[in-house]
Order: sequence, then structure tokens, then C-alpha cells
Amino acid sequence: MSEIKFGVLGQYFHCPVKGDFEYAAHALILVDQQGTIVSVLTDSDTQYHAQIEALSAHQQLIELSPTQYLMPGMVDLHVHAPQFPQAGKGLDLPLYDWLQDYTFPLEAKFEDMVFAKQIYPQLVQSLLANGTTSAVYFATIHKDTSVELARECLRQGQRGYIGKVNMDEPTQCPPFYIEPSTETALKETECFIQQVLAIEGNEEQLVSPVITPRFVPSCTAELLQGLGELVQQYQCHVQTHCSESDWARDHSQAQYGKTDVEIYNDFGLMTSKTILAHSIFLTPSDHQLIKSTGASIAHCPLSNMYFANAAMQTREILDNDLKCGLGSDLAGAPIPSIFHTCLDAVNHSRVREDGTSTYLPANERGEQGSRISFLEAYWLATVGGGQAIDAKVGLFQPGFEFDALVIDTAIADSNIFILEEMDSAKDKLEKIICLNSRQNIRKVWVKGQLVVDK
Repeated sequence: MSEIKFGVLGQYFHCPVKGDFEYAAHALILVDQQGTIVSVLTDSDTQYHAQIEALSAHQQLIELSPTQYLMPGMVDLHVHAPQFPQAGKGLDLPLYDWLQDYTFPLEAKFEDMVFAKQIYPQLVQSLLANGTTSAVYFATIHKDTSVELARECLRQGQRGYIGKVNMDEPTQCPPFYIEPSTETALKETECFIQQVLAIEGNEEQLVSPVITPRFVPSCTAELLQGLGELVQQYQCHVQTHCSESDWARDHSQAQYGKTDVEIYNDFGLMTSKTILAHSIFLTPSDHQLIKSTGASIAHCPLSNMYFANAAMQTREILDNDLKCGLGSDLAGAPIPSIFHTCLDAVNHSRVREDGTSTYLPANERGEQGSRISFLEAYWLATVGGGQAIDAKVGLFQPGFEFDALVIDTAIADSNIFILEEMDSAKDKLEKIICLNSRQNIRKVWVKGQLVVDK
């Protein structure tokens, strides 16, 4: 058993097929020294009992209780790391006021390393405790503290994708929070990429640099062009906001006569490693371009309800097989849990389908056929997110990284109440998605490393 690091014995859920799920009541998952799943055995396999005995004899067996469920780690495709201290503040404000009064003054503080070191450890710890094993982070325009966020992810064992934010357009950025110059922004971004790749202990690239233009209005054409060249040179991940609001869409049309997706593509920023947050106002040609480049969408349902002024085309995106996952958009949404984001995604689609105006007849009030299911939302949070970050996570299958959670439904004061005689496997999964809290999450592994153990 020397090549095997450990085995986990118990029941699990995952979603190999979009819109469906798989439940195994008695399974043994074997994980090797590199944190990769070697095999998944059930009690019908001939080696099942022998493997359990061998693992147990070598103290390599982790056995779950009947109220515990193994689930894939959650992937958060859109987190504003510096906004963690403002989570839950000012969300009744219009977006412009929220950014000016809270966000930009707060992000500007991250020039101070001492301040950053107060915040980032708490953020990473909170996300891991809520089951987020992989997170895609916007940091700030400051290179050194952005690298520090990468170091913190590595210290705590989270799979992190970190971007130094770029914003140099003086008409759209506050004077106290803007790049010194376009040239400086590009030099600092390249240096950031090199420093993250060279962090001691990051040889296996658990943390990765992400090229991060904040969004079209905040970036000059020269900056977007330079960032596109860095993408081609370093083959990095890319993240940005895309067609998030009427204002952002109209700005792109006024400045370029094109959609955000077309603009990013022109500047070399659309690749199979690109993550487009929000993506509310997509055209049919945007859909085609996203699909042809292999780029992904980060659906942020709760912050969309607050700030986007419209509902995302989630149903169409799923039906058209565009790559898509979920983002919390902390702190545009205040809850650092992708389980909660699953619930928000279903709610978002239901409101879109049903509509809201009581002045209209029911059959004219919403957009028919636009709801998504809990299973589809959970697939987005695991498999879809894994596809977006170009990582083999989200499934319990050989060759996939062992990013996993243990959910215990029977802890003290749990919101999850299971009745075996009434609840099917699907019922249990939906209850876990809707009702679990960070207290229910007892263990968290990332790439086979135990990073949370309650």
C-alpha cells in the first residue's frame, strides 16, 4: 500500500452528468501520495473488502459515520479578496455609490502590507471552512500584497488563482486608486506573474497568477493590448467583469462599437483559461465566441440581483453547453459559501421565469422555461467550476484531484434534518445544498491534503 496515501470509506454524492447526480452508499476512494484519486470501489468490487482491511492495518483508512457524506470541494470563480471586510455593508446602495463609498477606499488600503496581512488569512480560512477548495480572486492594483494573497492560499492549502487588478483609465477610476501609468501596470503585472510562479513551495502550482483587467471601462486600449500580450506570453488564466450592467454594456458600445466579449477577443484576452464574471447582457454572437474560444462564465446570482439590473441567461448558457460555474462575488454578495450560491442560482432563475410585476398577467410576467434545478446548480459549483479553472476537480473519479468535503448532517444545532424513511438520496442532496452551514463541514481536503479538520 506504499503508493496509497489514504482511503476514505463511506457514502458520497457527485454530479458526473449535468442535471443529474450519482450517490454511492458504500464506497472506498483511494488517494495516492500526489493527492490524486487512484480508484473508486464499491461493495460489489472484488477488491473492496481486501483494500479496506489493508488500509485499516496500515492506519490509512478514514471511515465516515452514517450521518456523514463525502462531497467534492466547491469552486468559487469570483471573489474580491480585499472586499472581505465590507461584506454585508451598503448593499442597499446603487452600485456607483457602493463602489465610491466602500469599495475603492477599502481596496486602496491594501497598499499597506500590514493591513493586508490582517485580512487575507481570515478570508482564506473563512472560504475553506465554508467548503471552497478552489477560489479565483481579484486582489488589488498593488503587486506586493497581491503576491501575499497567493502566499496565504499556499500556506493554508487552498487552490488559489490570484489576480493583480489592472485599472488605468482616469475618467473611470478614482484618483486615489489607479495605476501610476499604463507602462507601470504592465511591468508590475509581469513581475507579479513571475513572483507567484516562483513562490517557494509552489512547484506543483497550487496557486496560479491570473491576468486581471477590472473591466472594459476602467482600462485603456493600451492596457488591454499589453495584458493580451502577457496572456499569450505566459499562457496565464484571465479574469474580468463582462457585460455586467446596462451602463457597462453601453460604455463598450459607445467606446468601441462592440460587446465586451468582442473587445476582449480583439485584445487576445479570450482563451480557454478566461473567466468572464457576470456576463448578463450576452448576444448570440457572444455565446458563439465564448464557446469557440473555450472561455468560461462565472455566474454570480446574488450580486446580480443587487447590482446587475437584469437576470443572467443561465438556462440558455447551460443548454448551449458553454463552460460555466458559480461565483460568490464577495462582497457584492455577502455570503462566503458556494453552497448558498447554488440556492441563489436556483432562486435567480425562478424569479426570472416567474417575473415580478403584479400589473401583468401571470403568463406575461416572466421568461418561460428559464429555471434551473438544484442538481444543475450543484454541477456548476463543482464540475463546471473545475472546467473553468482548467483543473481536474469536482468529481470522484480516477485521475481527478482529491478536493473533498465531509458534511455531517447530525451535528448539534444542525439545520439539516434527515428522515431516512422519507428522504430519498436526491432529497438528502438537495437538503445538504440548501441547509448546510460551515458547522456541518467537518473536514476539507485540497489535493489530498487535509486543510480543515473540526
